Amino acid sequence: MAHPRPIHRRTLLSAFSAAALTLAVTACGNDGESGPKGDPADALDTPTTLTFWTWAPNVDKVVARFEKKYPKIKVKVVNAGQSAAQYTKLQTAIKAGTGAPDVAQVEYFALPEFALTKRLVNLKDYGAAELEPKFAASAWSQVSISGGIYGIPQDTGPMAMFYNAEVLRKFGIEPPRTWAEFEAAADKLHRADPDRYITSIDPGDAGFLDSLLWQAGSRPFRQTSDSSVSVDLADNGAQKVAEFWTRLLNKNLVDTAPGWTNEWWQAMSSGKYAMWIIGAWAPGNLASTIPNTAGQWRAAPIPQWNAGDSVSAENGGSANVVTATSKHKEAAVAFATWLNAEAEGTRALSEAGLFPATTALLTDPDFLDTPIEVLGGQKANQVLAQSSEAVKTGWQFLPYQVYANSVFKDTVGQSIGARKPLASGLQAWQERITEFGEQQGFSVSAS
Repeated sequence: MAHPRPIHRRTLLSAFSAAALTLAVTACGNDGESGPKGDPADALDTPTTLTFWTWAPNVDKVVARFEKKYPKIKVKVVNAGQSAAQYTKLQTAIKAGTGAPDVAQVEYFALPEFALTKRLVNLKDYGAAELEPKFAASAWSQVSISGGIYGIPQDTGPMAMFYNAEVLRKFGIEPPRTWAEFEAAADKLHRADPDRYITSIDPGDAGFLDSLLWQAGSRPFRQTSDSSVSVDLADNGAQKVAEFWTRLLNKNLVDTAPGWTNEWWQAMSSGKYAMWIIGAWAPGNLASTIPNTAGQWRAAPIPQWNAGDSVSAENGGSANVVTATSKHKEAAVAFATWLNAEAEGTRALSEAGLFPATTALLTDPDFLDTPIEVLGGQKANQVLAQSSEAVKTGWQFLPYQVYANSVFKDTVGQSIGARKPLASGLQAWQERITEFGEQQGFSVSAS
């Protein structure tokens, strides 16, 4: 099996305006669920053309395998953009009742919003509940919303620590196993060379902080009913994360550069940053963007709060949804199921660069023993699969997480950039999230 190819799975929406959300507590849009529901399997024998919106790389090659197996189904693959670009188009098209795809790739954090506004098919009505054993628990929990199933997990991003082995070796630093060791390593590196940092924390990346909170046991966002949510960014886990990263920022042990820019990649390439704590999809990005560092990197579990623990969190990942306006719902469900729950589809997606959500692949010896060139031939999928298993469930996103993430930079990001206490940034974020939720008609509590 080839090593994963690149895919950018950053979970940041910085340009999705509140107006584009068109949220309302009372369900809006046509749910498309009237009338009898056919058998998805039968639909594969009926001539049909489906439209699939996705940004996944090389997915057209995967779709070609499906079309060869089911020649009566044609799938038109469309790259309608990623994150903000696609979600704006998708919301608009579904609301208008025309121009929307049959199947779309949607990140987990954006899924509750589409489900709440009845713009997606409840796949439970098409037998999707039977698929649950096929998927990692953390992935399945993200598509299970308010008693329904609103997507079939496509990929995941369990957090791991990717480190530049040459940089650590040069400065006599062992890969840290705990956050305390991480802080000590950061101090040792920066004292030895003030131009180097153990890592950089992006002031605009809400997804990174969400993952840190998740791993620390925080559960800040909850939807308690269709019209009620709770937001608590001061619970024990959040306080622990805020205090730790505030201390590193105050001691100038981590950089605060925006990620994914040319300058940031150059810093990664030069060894200015010794580590990248990110989702399991990262090796493809390292290989494609800074190929000159191939072989220098290794993967290890994310540092733990307590020695001997094994706790991770998700950072990224997406599901395939069926839109309420699709005229071919049964065929769309069958296609999404083959792509994400059948061995042929999931293996092909992995080869295309997506980190799997299916337990079959996460325990497959061929997958686990695949050497990854950019990681020095390390069989890193063994580490990453363990990270997937270590993800704790119970995390929820808000039904307007898209908006919440869009104002992260103006709240928590300000504290990061100014190296001020993150607790104050979290408080400002909570205030913005609460205010917006109430404007949308939600009852928002703090616990």
